[in-house]
Amino acid sequence: MYLDSDLGRFENAVSRLFDGFWSDFDVAKRGGTTRANRNNNWHPQIDVHENDNEITICADLPGFTKDKINLDVRDNALVISGKLERDEKYKEGTTHIQERRYGSFTRTLSLPSNVKAENITAKFEHGVLELKLPKSAPTGMKIAVQ
Repeated sequence: MYLDSDLGRFENAVSRLFDGFWSDFDVAKRGGTTRANRNNNWHPQIDVHENDNEITICADLPGFTKDKINLDVRDNALVISGKLERDEKYKEGTTHIQERRYGSFTRTLSLPSNVKAENITAKFEHGVLELKLPKSAPTGMKIAVQ
């Protein structure tokens, strides 16, 4: 009986280990944050939508003002960064629960080759940053085999 319960705990521990690994692997594939660096950094949650003409990215940035958000295009990547300071009225006293995030973040997204980086537009409204990334017409040519 003792061995059976030890084996069950071992199997549960191994199962949790692999569940965490696959969860982190799946999140990393999507460009998110894994458990290993979740406590050190934060980034806004985003939605990315594409149609024939453009890619739209929406990022949740509650509590931000547009002057606290930075957008850059570097080396075929869109870099969204910003900093949210903790409200001064909470400097004194004790905070018992803090679930909101404060501090700096950086989120980098690779741009497809067909995005016209010079025509990207950004709008910030009601805590949501919306980026429109226009796409260029497909390019290419047929090569004849001789």
